[in-house]
Amino acid sequence: MHERRGTWDVIKGRNSVECYLLLVDSWSYLDLLVSQVLNSNHHCILSALSYYSTHNVTLTPYYSQSNMPSSMYLLLLLLFLTLPYQIQSSPLSTIAIAQISNISLICAFLPSANQKFDLNCTSLLNRTTRSYPSGRSSFSAIAGGDGFLCALGPSLTLHSNFSTMLWWEFHKNVTETKRIYQGPPIVDLSSGGSHVCGLQAGHVRSKLNCWRWPELSVPEDMNFSDIAVGRHFVCGLLSGSFKIHCFGNDTGVVGKEPHVGNYISISAGSHHMCAISLAWKLTCWGNGSPRLGSNNISVLAMALGASGTCVLCTNGTVVCWGSQSAPPKDLKTAQFLSIQAKGDAFCGVLTLNFSLVCWGKKELKSNHLVFDRVLPGPCVPVSYCTCGVLPGSGSLCPNEGCICQPCGFELFSNSWITLLHRKKYIAFLIIGAVTFLFVFLVGQILLTKWYKNRYGVSGPAQTASGSLLRAYVDSQAIEQRLNELIGKGIGYTVEQFSIGDIQSVTSGFSASCRIGSGSFGSVYHATLGDGREVAIKRAESGNVASTSTTPARRRDRETAFVSELSLLSRINHRNLVSLFGFCTDDGERVLVYEYMSNGTLYDNLHKRQPLPPPLATWQSRLKLALDAARGIEYMHAYAVPTIIHRDIKSANILLDKNWVAKIADFGLSLVSEEGGDEEEGDNDQLRIAGTVGYMDPEYYRLQRLTAKSDVYSFGVVLLELLTGCRVIKRYGESGTPKNVVDFAVPFIVADDMHHVLDPKLPSPTPTETDAVAYVGYLAADCVSEIGQDRPSMTEVVCGLERAVAACSPNVLSRSTTFS
Repeated sequence: MHERRGTWDVIKGRNSVECYLLLVDSWSYLDLLVSQVLNSNHHCILSALSYYSTHNVTLTPYYSQSNMPSSMYLLLLLLFLTLPYQIQSSPLSTIAIAQISNISLICAFLPSANQKFDLNCTSLLNRTTRSYPSGRSSFSAIAGGDGFLCALGPSLTLHSNFSTMLWWEFHKNVTETKRIYQGPPIVDLSSGGSHVCGLQAGHVRSKLNCWRWPELSVPEDMNFSDIAVGRHFVCGLLSGSFKIHCFGNDTGVVGKEPHVGNYISISAGSHHMCAISLAWKLTCWGNGSPRLGSNNISVLAMALGASGTCVLCTNGTVVCWGSQSAPPKDLKTAQFLSIQAKGDAFCGVLTLNFSLVCWGKKELKSNHLVFDRVLPGPCVPVSYCTCGVLPGSGSLCPNEGCICQPCGFELFSNSWITLLHRKKYIAFLIIGAVTFLFVFLVGQILLTKWYKNRYGVSGPAQTASGSLLRAYVDSQAIEQRLNELIGKGIGYTVEQFSIGDIQSVTSGFSASCRIGSGSFGSVYHATLGDGREVAIKRAESGNVASTSTTPARRRDRETAFVSELSLLSRINHRNLVSLFGFCTDDGERVLVYEYMSNGTLYDNLHKRQPLPPPLATWQSRLKLALDAARGIEYMHAYAVPTIIHRDIKSANILLDKNWVAKIADFGLSLVSEEGGDEEEGDNDQLRIAGTVGYMDPEYYRLQRLTAKSDVYSFGVVLLELLTGCRVIKRYGESGTPKNVVDFAVPFIVADDMHHVLDPKLPSPTPTETDAVAYVGYLAADCVSEIGQDRPSMTEVVCGLERAVAACSPNVLSRSTTFS
């Protein structure tokens, strides 16, 4: 092993990680990257690439002179080649701007029935909207230009091996539609002027296809990872080399490409281009390109118009150059997920509520809002999301798809940033609190000794101080968990409300707004300033010294608050109740949820007379069961790590205004490791919890929690739906309370289902009889005494889907269940 000449240099990685680089041969070659903290540290690799890009270092590994192990070299090479896909935003867009003369059409995907999104376009001239239904399968992306709009389909969540592109040609009041492409999947789509181009996926390389552009000539052997189309040019980013090549007849762009530096993303305006370097910096050229000067902006995405340029920064805000291109004052600090531009119009999707706002044209000065809620990005399989799933988007996509979170975002709670600026004040408070606690404890000890010396007994102070001390220690541990959770960032779809905001919408927690109460506290119905109907759950007030509640109850409420906030802020699904925000001001513990106007399944099933329509037929009852099962399946099979609810019951299944069932109340939930057992934690968190009648007897007996405990509880809910009986009631003349499991299962296994069916419903039709009997067998399997004999929630969902489908003529038998 021979000596190498070179120098070590220290750089700061992202998140302030120190990284060491070995620099050799006057910065000519990348030789070795090691992290002092973690092997193959992703932050160090990103910062190393940024460092090399800033210093104009060519990424050409000199392997023949290096003592680097081949495995390390191949690992780094693989990281370099895949980096553009990991840190740039999606090359497919779900918003587009088309031009008809001087009229701008703003187009986006809007929600419709059955988790589908239809293409809608609004004219800025008169704010009229036209819809372009997607048909059987949803579109995945759109692009617009001069006098045309094109849409790509089907959705990537269908795992289709082909793409179809529709083209709408606008001629004054006439719109012509035609299909211009059907073939291998299109993975990138860009338009400019009257042209549109796409990257056609292939086994070896991506092929560039352009439509309505016969004079364009591009070498066929070029393999691009990103493309951008201007009015008379197209540019491509070469895969692996991070270099840009442009083609066409716009001499202000073509031939003026930067030859120094390495780039990960490109975007085109009418007559200029911009690119993002590996250092997250912006480079622009061509007619109308901005004068950037020296700036420290870290850029995530770009939107280029005719004479203006806007960029999306890594903190989610938008910065613009050019006349009339800057966002209005009320949007300058707003956080965006994506931006688009065409001509003088600039648009972006807001992170807060997925609304589409636009600016730049005179028609937008008085009203920036174009659509209340749009699809914020293309729906893709979960495996596509290298940087996680976009919070708040889990219920938007069909076929178990999702929307990827853009890599590189650095979004933080505004209240947390304020807290950091006040750290000296907080340190002072902490020191004062610790001093007070010390004096208090010393006083309690001295008081106890005095009482014992004088009266010869322990005295009341001893037990009181012990109870208070335990309560204080518990509350401090939970408070620490809460602070850590808020410090890491709750998720930028969950809002932190002030107590003033909460009091304002509830009229000071007025009794007239209260709609319920429970062990956690009271629930209030309110309407937020933006029009959203919400349910506000407020914990009972109480502090460590309060005598109104026991320390154990206070601890349970604190734990439940932190658990719900932690879990609901990172999971999103159509069949899980959404968390909109929280409040912790002045010791308050408040959670703000979406409002579920039709209450709980328990109340509708057992208290309302007559039964509401969604519970008055067998098919609709099975549909409610399927909704709830899908929510639990998401927690077990798709949440990372797995979530075990621990309190599945009909009272924790809520129904929205459309009678969609959603799982609620995650106060007892725990996360699970891959093995299926609960995570290691404190004994209080792992103590037996649940509701009598629904609790898994094996969990109670062995004190070993698995996902199959939720399956048992859901099986009890299925028996409730089938029998119409409360979980524990008196059956027959014995007068002894009995569990619905003990009552119903013996009849089910004896093929005597009619004996236990809810008499409040009409007898099932012949086709419904098969489906209901099938669900009865499934419920019996779910409540098997041995957990391993129970089906998984994925199997339960499959069974219920078959049962709902079987309400049309079909034959199902006991042999097809999971016994």
